[in-house]
Amino acid sequence: MSLGIFLAVLAAAFLHALWNALIKVGTSKAGGMLILSVAEIPIGLSVALFRPFPDAHVWWWLLASGCTHFCYKSFLVFAYERGDLSRVYPIARGAAPMVVALVGAFTLADAISAQEYLGIAVLGAGILLMARGVFTQAEDRRLLPFALGSACATATYTMIDGLGARVSGDAVAYVAWVFVVDGLIFTTGMLLWKGTGIIPRDRKAWGLGTLASGASYGAYAVSVWVMTVAPLAVVAALRETSILFAVLIGWLAFGEKMGAEKAIAACVIVAGVILTRL
Repeated sequence: MSLGIFLAVLAAAFLHALWNALIKVGTSKAGGMLILSVAEIPIGLSVALFRPFPDAHVWWWLLASGCTHFCYKSFLVFAYERGDLSRVYPIARGAAPMVVALVGAFTLADAISAQEYLGIAVLGAGILLMARGVFTQAEDRRLLPFALGSACATATYTMIDGLGARVSGDAVAYVAWVFVVDGLIFTTGMLLWKGTGIIPRDRKAWGLGTLASGASYGAYAVSVWVMTVAPLAVVAALRETSILFAVLIGWLAFGEKMGAEKAIAACVIVAGVILTRL
C-alpha cells in the first residue's frame, strides 16, 4: 500500500469519526441527525440518477436497509444524548464487527478462521473494559443498551447491504439508493414520531448537519475508491482507526475525561477489530 493510499484510508476513518462528532456537538442530537438524513437524499440522487434503475426485487433489500438504518441512527442519537463521544463511539463501532462475525458464522456461508475468533475475543474484552468505565466513572448507564443497539443495527444493515449489493449487480447504484431511501425513511419517521418541533431552526445546526452528511458520504466514497486499488482486508482493518480518532476528538475537542482505562479499552477494541478484518 502506497503512502497516498494509506493517507486516504486514514482520511476516510477521520471523516467517519468527524460526522459522529458533529452530531454529538449539536444541542439537538435528533435534529442534527434529521438534517444529515435530509442532506443524504440529494447526495444519493446525484449519483443514482446516472446509474441504471434497480430491478424490482432489489427494492426489498433497499427498504430493509432503510428501516435498519432508521434503528441505527435512532439508537446512536439516544446514546449520544446520554454519553461521551469517546465512550459511545468505540462501543457502537467496535461491537458491530463482532456481531457480524458471530451471526455470520451461523447464517452465512463464509467460514470463521481461528484468527477471527481471537479477534472476537479481544473485541469482547475491549468492549467490556470500555463498558466498565461507565460504572466506575458514574456515567449514565442507559448509554450502554443504546450503543449496543446501534452496533446490532450496524451489523444488520452491513449484512443486508452486502447481500443487497450482490443481488443488485451494481454496488454504486445500490449504495446511492440506500442514501436516498435511508434519508427518506429517517426524515419521515422522525417527523411522524417527534413532530415538526424536532426541525432545528438555527443556521448553525443546518450547517453542522449538512457538513456531517458530506463527511459521511466522503468517508464512504473514499473507502470504496481505495478498495478498488488496495487489498480489501488491509483497508477494512485500517478504517477502524476511526475509533481512535473519535476518542481523540472527544478528549481534545470536547474536553471529555480520558483516563488510562478508557485509552487502553479503545486500543484493545481497535486491535480486536483489526484481527477480525485481516
